[in-house]
Formats: sequence, C-alpha cells, structure tokens
Amino acid sequence: MSVGAVFLEALSTGVITPAELQWLTTNQQEFNRVEEATALRLGRLLDAGTIQLGCRLMPA
Repeated sequence: MSVGAVFLEALSTGVITPAELQWLTTNQQEFNRVEEATALRLGRLLDAGTIQLGCRLMPA
C-alpha cells in the first residue's frame, strides 16, 4: 500500500476505508514530504465531506 494509491482510490470512489485510514496513521512517521502533504490533503477532504469514511462495494 502507498499513500498515492490510497489517495487516488479515495478520490476516485469518494470513500476511504477504516483499514486505509489506520494504515496511514500507523505509517505516517515513515512518509516523505510529498506523502505527508498527500496525507494532509486526504484529511482536509475528509473534513470537508468530499471523502467519506466507509466501505467500498465492488461492482458485480
């Protein structure tokens, strides 16, 4: 898993899963500057309601 992959998936679906959020918070001390900025942007999108915390359903 990478910050970029989590960001793109959350942005494209509008949902971030609890597991992804936990991964971000657990590994944040290892992020470089770009990854930190991306994680902060995810947080702002969550605060704004653009991205919701939940689960993704795969299309049938």
